[in-house]
Order: sequence, then structure tokens, then C-alpha cells
Amino acid sequence: MRIVNFIIIIFVLVNSVLVNSVLANQAELLMNEANQLYQNKQYDEAIEKYNSILNSDYESAALYYNLGNSYYRSAKIGYAILNYERGLKLDPSNEDLLYNLSIVKARTVDRIKEVPKLFIVEWWELLISALSTTMWQIIVLVFYLLLLGSITLYFVTKSGTTQRLAVFSSLLGLSGAIFFSIILYANVQRETSTDFGVLTTNTISAKQSPNGSSNDLFVIHEGLKVAVHESFGEWYKIKLSDGKVGWLPKNSLEII
Repeated sequence: MRIVNFIIIIFVLVNSVLVNSVLANQAELLMNEANQLYQNKQYDEAIEKYNSILNSDYESAALYYNLGNSYYRSAKIGYAILNYERGLKLDPSNEDLLYNLSIVKARTVDRIKEVPKLFIVEWWELLISALSTTMWQIIVLVFYLLLLGSITLYFVTKSGTTQRLAVFSSLLGLSGAIFFSIILYANVQRETSTDFGVLTTNTISAKQSPNGSSNDLFVIHEGLKVAVHESFGEWYKIKLSDGKVGWLPKNSLEII
């Protein structure tokens, strides 16, 4: 029975690798076609081709970067910012995405000042967003393996020097595993507790309540990034970086 289960597991793993390989090859072919359309300044066609890659359940920072560039060339600033932001979720330190995002944001209408934060809060937010969730998971795994390896070394070796080294490395592994596990948890909480969206409508008024006939609170414009705190029917409750809160129709923005 164990041999049968082992064979099944191996079959599933091999099949998964083959499927992912096929998807990656198909995505690469479509990406080349889309890149050629972009080079030929056929931006709408390039957008359609890039989106077809996303629809095939394949995504990458490079794909979102190219799609954002295509939207920018098509004068769709909101969708350009949206895709740059989506790319940064996969690769937070990508310099090309960060640079292009700063260029496009400079063309947006709204200039909203953020509520001042304590320096320690800013430092912590920069730290937890410096890497993707996957990278933090890898770092935690490395320190965990260091801890296990050091404990194993301590019990199998007879050398006092090696045992002292094993104790030191196990303490390093333990402290690193705990510290980076906290960062990983904070990163996951940051990604899941609050959604962020980008306004894709040219101009819209935020409402006092999720009702089209309620009072207007403030006017915002395409490309603005907002925090989405609540969903009610066809409405989102959003919060600006300066603390203002209002309701927007769901079709006026896209979740990052």
C-alpha cells in the first residue's frame, strides 16, 4: 500500500510539473506575440493578448509590467497603475515597476497627503513589504532548517567545539525563525486584512452611504489608490490616505 501511495504521489508531482511547464511555454509564446504588438504600437491588441495570458492562470511581474505599459500608451492611467501595483505584489522591489509607477502617478489629478505616521510604524511597514510573501516563507524555512540541522549536529558530534558551534547556530536559527515568522505573519495579515483598489473611472464622487442618492462627500479621479474596508451589494467602502471615508460603486475601481 505504501508503494502504491508513493507511486501516486510521484505521478501527481510529475503531472503538476508537466502542466506548469506547458502553461509556461504557452505563456512565453503569447508574451512574445504581445511584445511584438507593443513594439508595433498596436497597444489595444497587445492589451488583449496580455490579458489572455492572465486568463490562462499565469501571472508574473514582467507580465503586469508589460500590460501596465500598454495601458499607459493607451492613455488608460488607472489600469496602468493597477497593473504596476499587481506586479509589485509579486515582486515588491522590482525597480522597473517602481519607476514606471512613479511616472504614471505623477500624471494623476489627486494629490492627497497621508496622515503622518510614527517613524517606527513606517519602518515596520517598509520592512514587511520589502519582500513578497513567498520570499518571507523561504527565509523562515531556511532558519528553521538551520535550527533542525544544528540540533541534529549537537547530538551526533562528539567534539566539544562543534557542539558549542551547534548551540550558537541553533540559537541563531531559533531567533531567526521566530523573528521572520512574525514578519511573515504581518505580511500575510497586511495582504488579507485590507484590500486596496485603483480607481479606473475618470471622475467620481464618493457617497456618504451605499446609495446613489446619498450625499456627495468628496471627488476623486482616475488612478487613485484607495483602501477597501467593506463591501455592501454593489458598493465598496473606501478610505483615502488622508483618512477620508466614503462609498463607491464597485464598477468604478479594480481590486489590486
